[in-house]
Amino acid sequence: MSNLKQHFYRAEIVWTGNKGIGTSSYRAYGREYTFKSDQKLEILCSSDPSFLGDASRYNPEELFLSSIAGCHMLWYLHLCAESGIIVTAYNDHATARMIELADGSGKFEEVCLNPSVYISESSDKQLAIDLHERANRFCFIANSLNFKIRHNPQIYMGPI
Repeated sequence: MSNLKQHFYRAEIVWTGNKGIGTSSYRAYGREYTFKSDQKLEILCSSDPSFLGDASRYNPEELFLSSIAGCHMLWYLHLCAESGIIVTAYNDHATARMIELADGSGKFEEVCLNPSVYISESSDKQLAIDLHERANRFCFIANSLNFKIRHNPQIYMGPI
């Protein structure tokens, strides 16, 4: 048995898009579904509108991008706290590019995190920039991907 620490996760996905005739044709069913984990709030989901989804619901691609950006942020804040960088605000306008292949399959080829980070004036700005690469090396999600994540951080000194 390995000495590695293991973590297990569960998710419940329930398709709610049956319009009464199931998947009798590609356009006969809705792409709506719910996602929840344990006793947490349910998230309303659908496919991307390009694939006949409901634009008012989260799609798997957005949730994927959110997972990458959230994991990075949490590691970054952890590393800043350990390194004496006082972060007072953090927001990220992350972007991703997915391609569709000729057979209808697809894949993500690029993710770019664009965090705006506000740090105290007593913090080391260069270290705050450098910690983004270290956060990427620690991020569980980033370590599970088959493409590199780009970072374009903006570091601001002083109050927001």
